[in-house]
Amino acid sequence: MIKKIIKIDEDKCSGCGLCVNACHEGAIAMVDNKARLVRDVYCDGLGNCLPVCPAGAISLEERVFSENASKGLMSRAIKYEKYEAEQEELSQSELRQWPVQIKLVPVSASFFNEADLLVAADCCAYACGDFHRQYMKNKITIIGCPKLDNIDYTAKLTEIISGNNIKSVIAARMEVPCCSGIVNAVSTAVESSGKDIPADIVVLNTMQ
Repeated sequence: MIKKIIKIDEDKCSGCGLCVNACHEGAIAMVDNKARLVRDVYCDGLGNCLPVCPAGAISLEERVFSENASKGLMSRAIKYEKYEAEQEELSQSELRQWPVQIKLVPVSASFFNEADLLVAADCCAYACGDFHRQYMKNKITIIGCPKLDNIDYTAKLTEIISGNNIKSVIAARMEVPCCSGIVNAVSTAVESSGKDIPADIVVLNTMQ
């Protein structure tokens, strides 16, 4: 089967994304800041994307596809759709409440009731690209920096844990020494509350 489809020169592509919007078939997508023909089988060969490309990176070509190749192209399209779905899931925020700063959060806020609590150092979310899905999902998250905030969180965390029905606590910190204050505050608060609450520690490195 001979099929006319587009060809994208990635070296010329400027990453503007105009061709993605122009393609009504959903055959083009941005991958690593470059336009790519990710669904060959969807391309109708009409070339609506050609005139919008300011870099002249798109051209038309004829390609011969066997029946098996066509099936393979469809398989690639399905795999990319799965990839897109995974990326969309990764981009979703798992934050369930506001505010998040330990200094600002009310100790008797209703969202603490029956909560799995994540107490995280500020930098954790920047060190781990998947922090929302891995650590924040289905949890109430509060954050702080024991070094820059210049405050001992122990008293407030003790109030939160003592005055609410907290089911579990996770303290997330970076591997650097200055983050130890978060863990110490959480450990002391759980102990001072007199409650038997599961408490864990997550240590992230700078290359997470």
